[in-house]
Amino acid sequence: MCAVTLEYQDERRHIEYAVEKYSRMLFRICYSLLCNKEDAEDALQETFLRYMTKAPLFRDSEHEKAWLIKVATNISKNMCRYKARNFCENLSELRDIGVSDADIDVFGLIMRMPSKYKIVMDLYYIEGYKSNEIAQIINISPVAVRKRLQYGRTLLKKELERDDYSDIQ
Repeated sequence: MCAVTLEYQDERRHIEYAVEKYSRMLFRICYSLLCNKEDAEDALQETFLRYMTKAPLFRDSEHEKAWLIKVATNISKNMCRYKARNFCENLSELRDIGVSDADIDVFGLIMRMPSKYKIVMDLYYIEGYKSNEIAQIINISPVAVRKRLQYGRTLLKKELERDDYSDIQ
């Protein structure tokens, strides 16, 4: 077997591994921004197409993951600009993307927030990133991330009080 064929197979295996490892997380991020399963699938597909065509070199798996999150976020934001969607149409789809029944109401409220709050809330509370890491991923200052988290929590609290979700903690 020639070296080019082996190199191609290794690259293909790496791409398959990345798709398997990150697609669920990236889909959830895209869905939280786009509020639509089909649009989120399109954004995810476009993210991996860019991954394959750009073929960037990464320092480690965290760098790769951060790059994929940033690309998926940018693609989703661009789709939002064109479609001007800010509200999720079908919350029952949330179960399909791994949101538990206990969190479905809160996640639905997060999805109503403006995009700049959604992404930091999702990365911080669902994906477990720290504010400094989020700042690097979405290219804003750590202070801006913390302010968006603070304001996002305030918006969420107001929505919970307004809709009387007293049983959600």
